[in-house]
Amino acid sequence: MPGSFAFLCLKEHPYGREMLKQLLDAGQKPLIVIEEDGGPRADGRVSVATEEREKFLERCKGHVIQSTIKEQCAANGIELVEVPQHNKEACQEHIARVKPDLLVLGGTRIIRVPVLTMPKDGVLNAHPGLLPECRGSASPAWSVKHDIPIGSTCHFCSPEIDEGDIVGRREIPVKKGMTYEDLCYYTMCMSGTLMTEAVLKYQAGTITECRVKQGASDNPTFKNAPDEVIEEVRQKLADGTYKHMVQD
Repeated sequence: MPGSFAFLCLKEHPYGREMLKQLLDAGQKPLIVIEEDGGPRADGRVSVATEEREKFLERCKGHVIQSTIKEQCAANGIELVEVPQHNKEACQEHIARVKPDLLVLGGTRIIRVPVLTMPKDGVLNAHPGLLPECRGSASPAWSVKHDIPIGSTCHFCSPEIDEGDIVGRREIPVKKGMTYEDLCYYTMCMSGTLMTEAVLKYQAGTITECRVKQGASDNPTFKNAPDEVIEEVRQKLADGTYKHMVQD
């Protein structure tokens, strides 16, 4: 029998907006969308949701971002709720109330137990990098810096970061003239595509056949890329020294 799912994302994150649009276009409607926006942090910094949203908007600058989560939910009759933090009690209460079989992540913080273990069929995430080679943050940047192919991966979540079973993975050709912003945008869109394919397989009862255990990675789990790494990435793309550049 097809299962139900809930969709989690940081408030109006472009990653979530793209993924939700692709899911809805494929006829996959979540029971509920749970957005996180906790307001300013104790040290005065903006919320994680605001910080990540602005970061991704800058990374995808020059590209069209899909309609807001609020607009998409209103147009499709989807319940939309907001919580201060996805790992806290308010989010758990919503999940317990609607009882989804699966959670789909559309750009969130790292999801921890007990939220991670609440849905009976697990939690799916789409990562804008190839796993297991490029775990962690800012995958397009670190991929170019370390000459790892560009691509995206859809995987089940485990307590370890980006280490769960893979259910979809696809490389993206990098052509001459592409920018860092292009890579961020294309990996975001590919993540939405892979997630949509995975949810369709889940609904068809065939996703278990696609599960592949991850191997070890020669690289660390990357953190956010500093400005000097981004500049190095821009230069490698501009001068064609990135080793996985496709030749015309």
